[in-house]
Amino acid sequence: MEKITAAITAIGGYVPEDVLTNAMLEQMVDTNDEWIYTRTGIKERRILKDPNKGTSFLAIEAAKDLIKKSGIDPKEIDLLILASATPDMPVALTGPYVASEIGAVNAFSFDLQAACSSFLFGVSVAAKYIESGRYKKVLLVGADKMSSIIDYTDRATCIIFGDGAGAALFEPNTEGLGVQDELLKSDGIGRNFLYIKAGGSLCPTTVETAKNKDHFVFQDGKTVFKYAVTGMADVAEEILRRNGLTNEDVQWLTPHQANKRIIDATAQRMGLPDEKVMLNIHKYGNTTSGTIILALNDYEAQLKKGDNIILTSFGGGFTWGAIYLKWAYNGA
Repeated sequence: MEKITAAITAIGGYVPEDVLTNAMLEQMVDTNDEWIYTRTGIKERRILKDPNKGTSFLAIEAAKDLIKKSGIDPKEIDLLILASATPDMPVALTGPYVASEIGAVNAFSFDLQAACSSFLFGVSVAAKYIESGRYKKVLLVGADKMSSIIDYTDRATCIIFGDGAGAALFEPNTEGLGVQDELLKSDGIGRNFLYIKAGGSLCPTTVETAKNKDHFVFQDGKTVFKYAVTGMADVAEEILRRNGLTNEDVQWLTPHQANKRIIDATAQRMGLPDEKVMLNIHKYGNTTSGTIILALNDYEAQLKKGDNIILTSFGGGFTWGAIYLKWAYNGA
């Protein structure tokens, strides 16, 4: 039998219309454009301001964009995976709602949460369902409304995050294209440095937790940065080595867009020039589960069938990893 690999055959993306610039943040917290840009590489980010719309809205719009571009019938989708750190609500999964709203009535669905590595880990899961031979069309959506969990009086976090979503369709491939290898990692020490204190079973919601702002993201920036630089660079370099790839063999690095200094360090370890690194952090900030697929969506027109692409991320928990894939179609 021919070996089945899982290839991305279509992508889509969505970011809200409202823009939050560095100049606007200067009016909100003690910061300035130069300070933000030199330390993060971010100029602006998109914010979903409508209080009646959550992560599902972003996910639905990204999925609709993919459907429109590809012409796929949503009824053909077997499975929808929603990668997100900000589901609409606890208990009631967001993925099934997204599937229903886009007309994927024959798909089963679930949510996957691995902080900023949610989409990367979702690629691994989607690939396994395709490789099993049982499923033919798996839609992976990475979406986060990070503005819903950010304290806009905390300059350590409010400058970093934005809202956005992207979607990728995985289908079987027998040409050797698609996902080739993965190197995924996690370390529980991360819960000490990047977390939301309240709202879970360990610290349930109370009036006091709300007053104390315990439902917003806390980040020990220096520690997370140190782990992220080492983690992303290590796995990206290792996945090249064990697949016999040199920097010349790689057409694109698609890194999680958390901090440009982390991206630069990873590219340098891989020996890749700037023109091989997908970068859109300056436009969107860190959209968490959306960053990798939004980058692929922004660069889609430049991608060629057979391109070697390395995806890599680092997220809370800690979670991190790299995936090597061969692109399956020529961009428009």
